[in-house]
Amino acid sequence: MRREREGPEGRERRGPSVVGLLLLVNGLSFLIEMALPGWIFPRLALWPLGPVPADLALPPDMPLGEFHLWQLLSYAFLHGSLFHLGINMFVLWMFGSPLERDWGSQRFAAYYVLCVLAAGAVQLVVVSTGAYAPTVGASGGVYALLLAFGMRYPNQYILLLIPPIPMKAKYFVIVIGLVELWSGIAGTRQGVAHFAHLAGMVAGLVLMLAWRQRPPPVDRRHG
Repeated sequence: MRREREGPEGRERRGPSVVGLLLLVNGLSFLIEMALPGWIFPRLALWPLGPVPADLALPPDMPLGEFHLWQLLSYAFLHGSLFHLGINMFVLWMFGSPLERDWGSQRFAAYYVLCVLAAGAVQLVVVSTGAYAPTVGASGGVYALLLAFGMRYPNQYILLLIPPIPMKAKYFVIVIGLVELWSGIAGTRQGVAHFAHLAGMVAGLVLMLAWRQRPPPVDRRHG
């Protein structure tokens, strides 16, 4: 997908952008994953609560881990494949960049981290009461950015790649939300954290509505 035109221009930024730092950290994390998977996944992936099922089948190169509190954030910097990483980072760059320019770096960082934490908390409940499996990926935060973009620039057109159909951002957000809800309930795509995606969007909605009631914080990194 791509945006057919840029959103409103923000203020001039001083210093590195949060989006740029997130792209860098995610990229470096993926390289470390590839080099040290046996150390990274047991400690930084989001592991369910409770005992490990006796019949649990994991890939031979993935040792078992256990839940630690920091995993509610660290899971979002790991990815299961290069394709998984590429898609999330592309969407993060495309939709996160105009939001950061508009909001400022402090608000953008707070929004992203809070939505990642909310998505992780919901996913922890899901995997601890259902199919036992570790969770990785920035999708909870990325879906929250899609929600924010749709609310901030509702009438801006997004051109989908497959199929190549232009769609207003507000309708695109509604469609992907309904798709995720249906997929999560029906279980049509196993191995995908649909409820984490939805939790990220819901957390983003709550923050967007709350922030409408008060002015944004001052970001001293902007002129």
